[in-house]
Amino acid sequence: MIQDFSDIEDTITESSIWENTKVFMSKHVDFGKDISISIFDIVVVITVIFITTIILRLVLRIITRNLPTVDKGKFNVVFGYFRWLIYLVILLVTFHTVGINVTAVFAASAALLIGIGLALQTLFQDIISGVFILIDQSVHVGDIIELDGKVGRVEEIKLRTTRAVTIDNKVLVIPNHLYLENSLYNWTQNGTTTRESVSVGVAYGSDVQLVKKLLLQAASTNSDVISSPEPTVIFTNFGDSSLDFKLVFTINDSFKAQFPKSDIRFEIDRLFREHNVSIPFPQRDIHIIQKLD
Repeated sequence: MIQDFSDIEDTITESSIWENTKVFMSKHVDFGKDISISIFDIVVVITVIFITTIILRLVLRIITRNLPTVDKGKFNVVFGYFRWLIYLVILLVTFHTVGINVTAVFAASAALLIGIGLALQTLFQDIISGVFILIDQSVHVGDIIELDGKVGRVEEIKLRTTRAVTIDNKVLVIPNHLYLENSLYNWTQNGTTTRESVSVGVAYGSDVQLVKKLLLQAASTNSDVISSPEPTVIFTNFGDSSLDFKLVFTINDSFKAQFPKSDIRFEIDRLFREHNVSIPFPQRDIHIIQKLD
C-alpha cells in the first residue's frame, strides 16, 4: 500500500514537472507587435542549427577527402563563406516552419539590412574576386605579382584579400576587387626565370663592337645570370647625345632582380672606364642673341 502511494506521488510530481516545462516552453518573447518567438521556437532553431552544422561538417569531410592538400585548403575557404548562406536559408525556413512571421522580420530589419548592404558592397566585391582567383588560379602562393605599380611575392590568398611581401620585407595587403579593376602582371606564372635588362648610352664615335663585348662580359661574369638563354645586346637607338644599348639577360629570382642589375651596372661602369668608353651626359648648345640699341 505504501509502495502504491509512493508511485502515485512520483507520477504526480513528474506530471507537475512536465506541465511546468510546457508552460515555460510556451512563453513568448515579443519583438514589436508583429514578431513573437516562444522559448520552444528558440530551442527548435538552436537544434536545427546544431544539426545543420554536423551535416555540413560531414559533407565537407566527404567532398575534400580525396582532394590534394592545396585544393582542399582553397575549397575550405570557399565553403566557409557559402556556409553562412546555407545557415541563413535554413534559419528562414525554420522560422517559417515554427510559425514566425518572416515577412515581419524582414520589414523590421529593412533599414538595417539596407545599411549593412551598402557598407558591405566592397566586401562582397572582394569575396567574388577571391572566388574567381581561386577558381581560375591566375595567382598562386609564391608568385611574384605587380599590381597598380606595387610588386610583391604572394604569401597568402584569402577570399577578401591577398597578402604579399615586398622586396623591402613590408607586408602588402591587396583587396581582391583590385584584380577586376586593374591589370595584373604575374612575373612568374610561366616559370621562375625572367628576362631582365639594363640600358646604357655611350658617346658618339665609340667602338660599338667593343661596347657589345664589354656588356656581354658584365652579364656573363655575374653569378645570378644564367647561361641559357645567353645574354644579348640590342642596339636600340641613335639618341640625341648617345648611342643607346640594352643588355638583356635571364635570372632565376626576379623578385630580387634589382640587386644583380645593380651589380651589372657597377661592372659596366668599371669596364667602360678601363677601356676608355665614355658615357655621355645630355648637352645643349645655347645661342645668346644680343640686341644692339
